Parts: sequence; C-alpha cells; structure tokens
Amino acid sequence: MFAALRSWRRDRILRRSQLDPELWDRVWTRFGFVQRLTLEERGRLRDLVILFLHEKQISAAGGLELTDEMRLGIAIQACILILGLGLDSYAGWVEIIVYPDEFVPRHEFRNEHGLIETDDSSYSGQAWLQGPVILSWADVEYAWVGDGANVVIHEFAHKLDMLNGDANGFPPLHSGMSREDWSKAFREAYDDLSGRVDRGQPSEIDPYAAESPAEFFAVLSEAFFETPELVKEAYAAVYQQLALFYRQDPAGRELPRDFRLRSM
Repeated sequence: MFAALRSWRRDRILRRSQLDPELWDRVWTRFGFVQRLTLEERGRLRDLVILFLHEKQISAAGGLELTDEMRLGIAIQACILILGLGLDSYAGWVEIIVYPDEFVPRHEFRNEHGLIETDDSSYSGQAWLQGPVILSWADVEYAWVGDGANVVIHEFAHKLDMLNGDANGFPPLHSGMSREDWSKAFREAYDDLSGRVDRGQPSEIDPYAAESPAEFFAVLSEAFFETPELVKEAYAAVYQQLALFYRQDPAGRELPRDFRLRSM
C-alpha cells in the first residue's frame, strides 16, 4: 500500500515538473558520464533528478549564492549513482549543504583512549550518517572535467555505504551478489594500492583511496563513473563488483567522439 502511494505521489510530481528544458540541456551535456548514457537512460536520469530536487533540500552556507544551475549540476551527479538503484537508496535524510570553499566542521569525537577531541580539519566534502551531505563548491565547480575525481559522487557513495551502518567499504549488496566475491576483490585491490602508495609507486587511482576501505570504495566509485576504463584495467574484479552493485556498466558505454568539456 505504502509503495503504491509513494509511486503515485512521484508520478504526480513528474507530471507537474517545471524543470526548464533549456537549463537541463545546458547542464547535463557538461558531464561525460551522462553523455555516455542512452536516450532512455538519460530520460530516467532526468526523472530521478526531478524527484531528487523535490525531496532534498540543497542550501548554501558561508555566504555562497546557489543558482538553479548549480543545484541541478549537483543533483545530476548525485543521481548517476542511483540510476539503477532508485531514489529510495537516498531515503532517511534530506539536506545537502554547500560551502563556497573547504570547510571546518569542528565536531567532537571520542578517541581510542576515551578522551573527547575536536576535529579542526578542513574538508571538501562530508557525508553524515542519517544526516546531511556537505560539499565545497570550489571542488564541485570543476566536476565536469571528468578526470576521475568527483566530490559529489564520492560523498554520495559514502551515503550508499552507510545504508547498513557506518561507512566501511561494504554497502548492502543486492540479492544474488556474493559477499565473498566482494570482499576478495576489494581486499586484494586495496592491499595492492596501499602497497603502491607506501612504496611511492605511481597509480592511475587516486592514492587517497588507500586511507581506508571506506575511502577506497568512494574513490573507486568516482573513477567507476568518470574513468571506468581505468578502473577496469587496474582492478577488473572491483569493476565487476561495482557494475553489479550500481547495476551499470559505464565502460560499456561509448563516449561521443564530439564530446567537449564545458565549464560550469
């Protein structure tokens, strides 16, 4: 009953959508991962974006002025992850907060000795368990470059990772997926990258992925959508697991030859 009501409500939102078609065309064409989509997939992404913008609140902080174009760009990047999963994957929270630059949340935490400390680190993005996603516009602004680094995809991957608790690089898998296959693929790839970083060896994968299994999953998710061929070449087993999890195969989609990077 509740599922039917939710479906009716979302159909009603889509029928009454006021998304400017010129704005949509101007923004989605900036992203290589959207350029790879078929016409049908692009239509599904547009519907997801409309629903996302209706259900989530994207607000500015620190004096930043958000435009509809900026909000739409963030929504497109957030929704590419759930193109095969559905909007309910982002249920349980509503807010995205955007700062003009890196921010310092200054939150308190208890260390391994039981003492309370304050985190004064600066961040380009954060995802809170059952809380908001926080972004730095200085980092989001150039997401269209398509170099494998994407703070929006990174933080929303953390959100998916948190669906079964704290982010740990092991999101809830779909029926038919093997926990053993996931663990083996990610453990071996994580160990390989960590070893490369420790030895100072180059890698096509952002070395920040070696910080923890949670960061490895988020960083590999960025690259999975933006530079999928590199992930498939470097860690084929991880690519296969991500394709099963996201229910997408970006490396199997062809980037149009006339694609040109466009500034946001």
